[in-house]
Amino acid sequence: MSDNKVETEVVKGTAKNEEKSGKKKVLKSAKRDDKNLIKSIIESIEKLTVLELVELVKSLEEKFGVSASAPVSFATVPQTKEAKEEKGVKEEKTDFTVVLTGYGDKKIQVIKAIREITRLGLKEAKELVDKVPGNVKEGIVKEEAENIKKKIEEAGGTVELK
Repeated sequence: MSDNKVETEVVKGTAKNEEKSGKKKVLKSAKRDDKNLIKSIIESIEKLTVLELVELVKSLEEKFGVSASAPVSFATVPQTKEAKEEKGVKEEKTDFTVVLTGYGDKKIQVIKAIREITRLGLKEAKELVDKVPGNVKEGIVKEEAENIKKKIEEAGGTVELK
């Protein structure tokens, strides 16, 4: 082989080796560039206002035909009161209000019962009984509400639980 041919082949071989190693370098730098690109995108997003973010999300949804909203499982969606009533499911109340609806002919005994239950003074208890219907206690558990109802009914009053 002549010197020119050898030299050409060596140059071609070197070029091929450089091309291969160059691709590896390009790939490695591309990976680094991807990371840098992602970081720069995140930094850009951090600088946006909320309104600009909303606009960005809408644009991305339109561009790629996707939705950014989280999927909702129907089994975990809380049902409205009306939906439960339609299905026949009754929601158990946890907070009750005891309402005095009447005092009958034993007004003094009902006032005494109200004073005992609420720890009100005589004047305040009398005003509550005089202004029937009126709330005796609010936001109490069922057992306590039933005990209060029982005490007032024993004294001669009428009570409603709400």
